[in-house]
Amino acid sequence: MLLTITNALPDLSPAEQRVGSWVLEHPKEAANATLAHLASECGTSEPTVVRFCRHVGLGGFRELTIRLTEALSKPATYAHRDVGPDDSTSDAVIKVMDASIQSLIEMRTQLSQMPIDATVNAMKNARQIAFAGLGASGHVATDACHKFFRLGIPCTSLRDTTMILQFAAIADPDDVLVLLSHTGRWQDFARAARLAIDRGATVVALTNPESEVADAAGLLFPCPVIEDTSVYTPMSSRLAQLALLDALHVALALVQGETASDNLRRSKDALNATISH
Repeated sequence: MLLTITNALPDLSPAEQRVGSWVLEHPKEAANATLAHLASECGTSEPTVVRFCRHVGLGGFRELTIRLTEALSKPATYAHRDVGPDDSTSDAVIKVMDASIQSLIEMRTQLSQMPIDATVNAMKNARQIAFAGLGASGHVATDACHKFFRLGIPCTSLRDTTMILQFAAIADPDDVLVLLSHTGRWQDFARAARLAIDRGATVVALTNPESEVADAAGLLFPCPVIEDTSVYTPMSSRLAQLALLDALHVALALVQGETASDNLRRSKDALNATISH
C-alpha cells in the first residue's frame, strides 16, 4: 500500500499529494486515524481525503486504514529458509515451524483482497462442490470435502487429472470447482478451469498468482510460492491452504445460519449414537 501511494503521488492534485505525503510519513497514525483527523493534519477537506483514497485504487477511507494496517503487520521478509544437510534436527524443526507461521501471517495480510464473499455465496447456492488437488494438495482436497459436506451440500474430492477433467467437462452452472495447486504449473488444471467456466460453473483457485491456473480461474485466492518442493513435499503452503479452507467453511456455515447448525448437530449426533452402541 505504501509503495502504491508513493508511485501515485506525481499524478495527484496538490491537496491530494499533501494527504499522500502525510500518510507516508505517519503510516501508523494514519492507520488509526479518523477521516476528520487525517484531513485536519493534512490541512485539507474530508472529501479531498476520500478522493485521494479513490485515486490510489481504494474504495474509500476505511479501506485505506485496513490496507495500511495490513502493510504495517506484514513481515519484513518472507524468505523460506530451506532446511540444509548441515542443520541440526533442532534447527530443522525451528525452520519448518517458522515457515508455517510466516505463511499464515502472509495469508492474513492479504485477506481483504481475497474473494471471500463471492466464493461463499457461490458455495451457498451450489448444487455440489468439488475440491480438486494432486499429491499433497489432494490430501487438502479430501480434508475439505470431509468438512464441507457436513453443511448439507454434496461434495466430492478429485485427486487425479482424469477425474478433474471429466468433472469440469460435465459441470453444471450451479457447481463449484475448487482447484488446489501449490505451484499452479499443472496445465491440465488450467484446462479444467476453462472447461468448467465454459459450462457456466464457478471455478475457485487456491494457487500461485503467477500461474496459468490463476489466470484461468474465475475466483482467485493467491498463494505465492515460498518453498522449494524439489526435495520436500509442500509443507507451509499446505498448512495455509488448510487454514483458508477452514475459514471459508466457517464463513459458509455462518451464511447458512440455522441450516448449517442443524446439519452439523445431526452429523455429530449420528457419530455419538454409533459410539454409544
